[in-house]
Amino acid sequence: MFRLIISCIVMAALVSCKEKREEVPNQPKEESLYKEEYRPQFHFSPKEKWMNDPNGLVFNQGVYHLFYQYYPEDIVWGPMHWGHAVSEDLVHWKHRPIALYPDEHGYIFSGSAVVDKKNTSGFGANGKTPLVAIFTYHSMEGEKAGRKDFQTQGIAYSLDNGDTWKKYKNNPVILNDGIKDFRDPKVFWHEPSDSWILILVAGDHAKFYSSKNLKDWTYLSDFGKSQGAHGGVWECPDLFPLKVEGSNEEKWVLIISINPGAPNGGSGTQYFVGDFDGTTFTSDQKNPKWFDYGTDNYAGVTYNNVPEEERIFIGWMSNWDYARDTPTKKWRSAMTVPRKLSLHKVADDCFLTNYPIDKISGLTNSTLVNEVEVAANTSDTLQVEGLNQSEIRLRTAAKNFKLLFKNELDEAFVMTMDSDNQIFSVDRTLSGKVDFQEDFGAKKHVAPLNGIEGDVKEFKILMDWSSMELFVDQGMLSMTEQIFPTSPYHTLIIVNEDKQAPIAIESIKKMQSVW
Repeated sequence: MFRLIISCIVMAALVSCKEKREEVPNQPKEESLYKEEYRPQFHFSPKEKWMNDPNGLVFNQGVYHLFYQYYPEDIVWGPMHWGHAVSEDLVHWKHRPIALYPDEHGYIFSGSAVVDKKNTSGFGANGKTPLVAIFTYHSMEGEKAGRKDFQTQGIAYSLDNGDTWKKYKNNPVILNDGIKDFRDPKVFWHEPSDSWILILVAGDHAKFYSSKNLKDWTYLSDFGKSQGAHGGVWECPDLFPLKVEGSNEEKWVLIISINPGAPNGGSGTQYFVGDFDGTTFTSDQKNPKWFDYGTDNYAGVTYNNVPEEERIFIGWMSNWDYARDTPTKKWRSAMTVPRKLSLHKVADDCFLTNYPIDKISGLTNSTLVNEVEVAANTSDTLQVEGLNQSEIRLRTAAKNFKLLFKNELDEAFVMTMDSDNQIFSVDRTLSGKVDFQEDFGAKKHVAPLNGIEGDVKEFKILMDWSSMELFVDQGMLSMTEQIFPTSPYHTLIIVNEDKQAPIAIESIKKMQSVW
């Protein structure tokens, strides 16, 4: 990912970041954890300090691993480690010790992890199957010296399902011949070619490599120099096949994060639908399609080795425009809820949907509001304690309406359906604390309604203490936004501007804390 490299923190952390297995010192007391102001209650966030990209998403032996970019000494970006958490259901998480520390090759930037079932790497021993992590090394000495080859790719392996890791003695395994931004490897097993495929990003495009053993890599091809959005550097690629829903047709999906250059400013994620033959990814798509039109879903990737062969995605719920400035004190940043990805064809065009996994709805434990109908051309006001920790479902054929989430200070987060202009927008300009950075509350964020068919639309909204995730029609449109109300929202105003269709609030349910 894009990293702000601050010279004053240059090498201090390398001295303190030796290979060690103990927990991070000075942890906050357990009884105070996850009760701090703005602390997410059903999204993953670290115990303390800075977090960004999800890394190494892999399922193995009944455990979902979530590694992530982590700086254990401050709540702003610093020398990167791989933090680690595990889950049996992708909902409840347990913190684990730091997995990977910086070493003589540099900081540990983003990457992926695989289960080497055939022991192609030779790392397996005594019948134990290795987990292999593939990551970017970032050499601060190289960057300070003005070189362009300061990012290379390394590997590490674990024989105890991620509890401990050993780095490969011959790292790095992919050298850099002079590309400034050369990072974020995603690896998967490609059965037709009986090989591992690695995709990484190189400034303004993606590069593909293959290997038989995860150690020796052969360059295959490039993609993207003249396709998609190029308003910023490409980052955090992912490539995977999906069946088109309702058919036997299979297409390949390439996810690419970009910063800056997103449709509503700063960081965002685009995707391409095409084909992959084991060597080359091709797509007829010239213009970008956007994974999420909110400003706070970035650097997301999908899980390897999921047993149901579902494609499950987690993103970093922030934006590099203001990630270092958000008003939290002990920790900074959270992840999106895990989302299932699907591919749908609309008028001969393929769209990637993303929607919360079913187990997220399993967190609802009480109904706050049930079955309220707002008639055409009217409004209604609902007083809802706990609105900032809720799941909201509604259905409507109304073409124009507003939803206003408010508190007693008249702070308001506003959603607007504007079918006349074929857009949906969210407005957090008056949502609470917005002045910590000039871009955070500067403007409304707008999403086009193209790809969404039919009159009746289904809306699902997940509200946590400091975030909102919107999904329209099972994720044909999604918007993810951070919010920081001075006090929790407790009022929902529904303004139905349609002259014919009512709005059905099916339910508002309280979400349990996963902590």
